[in-house]
Amino acid sequence: MSPELISILVLAVVFVIATTRSVNMGALAFAAAFAVGELVADLDADGIFAGFPGDLFVVLVGVTYLFAIARANGTTDWLVHASIRLVRGRVALIPWVMFFLTGTLTAIGAVSPAAVAIVAPIALSFAARYGISPLLMGAMVVHGAQGGGFSPISIYGTIVNGIVEREKLPGSEITLFLTSLAANVLIAGVVFVLFGGLKLWARGGSPHPPTTERRTPPPAGTVTASPERDGTEATAIGSGTGGTATATATGSGSGTGPRPGTSVDVEAPRLTPSRIATLGALLALVVAVLVLELDAGLTAITLAATLSAVWPDDSRKAVNQIAWSTVLLICGVLTYVGVLDEMGTITWAGEGVSGIGVPLLAAVLLCYIGAVVSAFASSVGIMGALIPLAVPFLAQGEIGAVGMIAALAISATVVDVSPFSTNGALVLAAAPDVDRERFFRQLMIYGAIVVAVVPAVVWLVLVVPGFG
Repeated sequence: MSPELISILVLAVVFVIATTRSVNMGALAFAAAFAVGELVADLDADGIFAGFPGDLFVVLVGVTYLFAIARANGTTDWLVHASIRLVRGRVALIPWVMFFLTGTLTAIGAVSPAAVAIVAPIALSFAARYGISPLLMGAMVVHGAQGGGFSPISIYGTIVNGIVEREKLPGSEITLFLTSLAANVLIAGVVFVLFGGLKLWARGGSPHPPTTERRTPPPAGTVTASPERDGTEATAIGSGTGGTATATATGSGSGTGPRPGTSVDVEAPRLTPSRIATLGALLALVVAVLVLELDAGLTAITLAATLSAVWPDDSRKAVNQIAWSTVLLICGVLTYVGVLDEMGTITWAGEGVSGIGVPLLAAVLLCYIGAVVSAFASSVGIMGALIPLAVPFLAQGEIGAVGMIAALAISATVVDVSPFSTNGALVLAAAPDVDRERFFRQLMIYGAIVVAVVPAVVWLVLVVPGFG
């Protein structure tokens, strides 16, 4: 058996173990990088660590640290409630407010599960109060998170654009962002029509839009949902004066609903000096990256450190909420990919895919591989593995790189509505007063439809015309 084939089989084993055993894929990938690098590729430690993505490490820590401060001091709570006030009781607009709110949070740097954990409990509570389909509301939240997920300063966008730059592929940050946003807006529109959105329009506005919400809290102040198998943890905490709202996704592998018979008031939070400063910091991050073209990671960690120096109490809470499991996942997977690159596996595999003889067939197969694996495992992990594996295939020039990368990115992320993913599980756990088994089946069927349909559609729209 060739070394290249061994390294690919080890990668497959990593995905299987991470999917079935709830082990962080990054930790497994580091172990695999060590084993394959030392025993198969004859690499020393320097060779193994050559693929460690130091720039992405800083981006992940800096951005999630800044956003954790926004959660800890209640800035995100203020954003949620301010958005609800904008609809002035128009029930049909609430799902779209949740869509664009979650998209905004991920677009400015929130990890997708963290944004869903922030918005989903409030969104599903509004759904229960106004008779909105929980499947409609949950899908709008998840697709909103993915719609904003590929902005140039987002986690997903930074990762994919970094891989594209590192592999010297043609790329367009704005094209990636806009195609993902358009795809998710279109899917959200179809979901809105099919699951009761038109009836909401016919109903008109609510005569008494709520200014406060009474929500049934989960046991011990948490909502726990099965994570993606990469072990990613997402925690949303609304604290500070004026409101409390907590939603946590942990690697427990179990879902628990609300505790009957108890409730808690969630009041609309007010702007405080720390929240105003945090809003300014988020705006400054956008301007620094998009206008001044500064490094997103270094800018974010500088802003977070500044806020921490002024309000140290928020900083102490926020450090524990940095997405360390996501950092481990991404750094581990990309380090293993670096080992594959060092030993020539990426070139070997790319030549194998292109050897199919039908480039368009190879392209659609890659999209479906990304969708199927991501529905059960890590969207970030599969993107980090598939794009480098497709480099030699794209280098031939028969398939447009920009369109192919966008198609891969969309295929690997829209399927996060699956109840086996972190986002889908958070929606399932956050829905009050529902038959959870029935809701689980609805999410599973909907996720399966997305897996079956979306890769073919994005391949047809983005890859077949040869964009890029």
